[in-house]
Amino acid sequence: MTQGDASSKIGFGRAGFLIDSWSTFVSQVKKQATEFVPMRFGSPENTASIESPGYSSWSGGDWKLNLQKQMDCWGDNRSWVDHAPDIKVTIPKGCLSFLNLTVDVGLPPDAVFDIVTDPENKRVFKNIKEVISRKVVVDEGLRQLVEVEQAAIWRFLWFTGILSVHVLVDQNRQDYTMKFKQLKSGFMEKFEGSWKMEPLFVDQDLCDPLKPKSLTEYEVCTRGKGRVGTRLRLEQLIQPAFVPPPPVSWYLRGITTKTTEMLINDLVDETGRLRATWNRGTSVQSNDYEELVGTETSDIKERWRMRRSKRRNNFSK
Repeated sequence: MTQGDASSKIGFGRAGFLIDSWSTFVSQVKKQATEFVPMRFGSPENTASIESPGYSSWSGGDWKLNLQKQMDCWGDNRSWVDHAPDIKVTIPKGCLSFLNLTVDVGLPPDAVFDIVTDPENKRVFKNIKEVISRKVVVDEGLRQLVEVEQAAIWRFLWFTGILSVHVLVDQNRQDYTMKFKQLKSGFMEKFEGSWKMEPLFVDQDLCDPLKPKSLTEYEVCTRGKGRVGTRLRLEQLIQPAFVPPPPVSWYLRGITTKTTEMLINDLVDETGRLRATWNRGTSVQSNDYEELVGTETSDIKERWRMRRSKRRNNFSK
């Protein structure tokens, strides 16, 4: 064997090692994603998911086309009354709290999904003090795994403080879910949960006596004027390394519940702002939509590229 042949084999060996290492890394990340807390609704013991009318067929087709139609419907009819979220807190054995929250939101699931997954949603959620790092680990188009580390502000009664959170987020536009799980254990042994955004047929009374079971049926019986909102379900499990006795545990439980409520209230306020400013004819693929919602693409890496380009342009002016 010549020296060139030996070097060539060594080169191929190194390349193969790198490819194998990357494949192993991606497999491990995907394995972590499958170990997320299941989509449970009702209580930690109840693992059956709740489907809303037309939910299974909602994600089919061109999501931007569906979003365009729905935003235009909201532009024509902005009437909507926001209500306080329904929050239930239980205390599973060994945990600080299991929070189950439900709230109806006056915008379609795609718009809500855009808000909660926007890399710059710090402008919406006031309790996010700083996004320390954000990294897209796996990108499969409509689904991404994102590693996020951020500093969050908490407030309870007259107390306030900052909490560091480092999570892996599995966000999937196909079924409008976002699951999160803590990566590094510290004071919190477990911090995990899920968001689920289900379509809500706001104007289904126009279909009486029929009850639409799909988006297509809903559009037909409302003659294309029926608005679609979102029923948002959030579940969150918090398990510290050591559950302190009362009254400290009561205090901590109050902090986590209040912080989550603040997060949802900020989201509801943002949807109200969008309803008030949306005009028929605005394209969801235009810069106007990017300015309103904070994004114009489902590709997170593309969002970051656009943000960096925009900052450079603003700086050069």
